Amino acid sequence: MTLIGRTRARGVETLTLDSPANRNALSAALVGELADALADCGKDGAVRAIVLTHTGTTFSAGADLRDPPDPDALVGLLRQLVELPRPVVARVTGHVRAGGLGLLAACDIAVASSAATFAFTEVRIGVAPAVISLPLLPRTDPRALARYYLTGERLDAAEAARIGLLTATGDDADAVLEPILDGLRRSSPQALAETKRLLTAKVLQTFDRDAAELTALSARMFASADAREGMTAFLERRDPPWVL
Repeated sequence: MTLIGRTRARGVETLTLDSPANRNALSAALVGELADALADCGKDGAVRAIVLTHTGTTFSAGADLRDPPDPDALVGLLRQLVELPRPVVARVTGHVRAGGLGLLAACDIAVASSAATFAFTEVRIGVAPAVISLPLLPRTDPRALARYYLTGERLDAAEAARIGLLTATGDDADAVLEPILDGLRRSSPQALAETKRLLTAKVLQTFDRDAAELTALSARMFASADAREGMTAFLERRDPPWVL
């Protein structure tokens, strides 16, 4: 079963997360298939830009708790999005949770409909938003991120745009996206690649400096007793014991 849909129109390749049964959770299989699709796009000179979108009501629910990706594979996917010599634009018309926000932050531009919602839910299941911090910390308002990392509160699209998670939002995500794609189609491929390199230099420095430490933190926390209890409680649709 294919987990990534692919279409192309006027030089823009649309990659669609297509695993609605688990809310497009980041399984090992989905991460691997998305990485392969991005690699193909990076080698194809006819691709001017990439749109990353989704089927169903959720862009991504984060790590698949039944089939989680290896932390190194997730780091590799996030870095691939940042390093790809083509602009990557996220198009969101649903909800984004936990690791899905790492995908969003790794994209160069992110737009969402005003109905979209966002939340860093890791702390509620006993883990930390470790690996996804690699693109998030350099690109998002630090005071706001502290609040939402620590509380797991849900935020709406307007707040997500205010703190830097989104580039733009509106009632119709495609209407917001249209002038962005028009601008990318009018731009020189060489100029896009070099301009993206300028924009992502500091993000890649964070990967170089912190990836090993955050990968180890992620693995350690997912193996902890709190994480086992938190994930079990989540799957059983009950509160974990630390909820007061």
